[in-house]
Amino acid sequence: MAFRPLGDRVLVKRVEEEAKTKGGIIIPDTAKEKPQEGEVIAVGPGARDDNGKVTALDVSVGDRILFGKWSGTEVKLDGEDLLIMKESDILGVLA
Repeated sequence: MAFRPLGDRVLVKRVEEEAKTKGGIIIPDTAKEKPQEGEVIAVGPGARDDNGKVTALDVSVGDRILFGKWSGTEVKLDGEDLLIMKESDILGVLA
């Protein structure tokens, strides 16, 4: 299914964290928190300013990002759990 976010929204796929700590302790699924890191899958055209001009987003497809714990809206597309969020919910891009 093709999906195109509107405005300043982005579609994000969460990046799964390791199930084991650096010390070798295995973390069970019940104790895991949802990752706050993801990969941008699709981006909207951008936000409109007061004059109606479209301002492009600072993120692009393929960027790895960090976002807030409660950011975005969870959706399921083609059986995959994804997030739709505004660009302002993104905390930063990982280099």
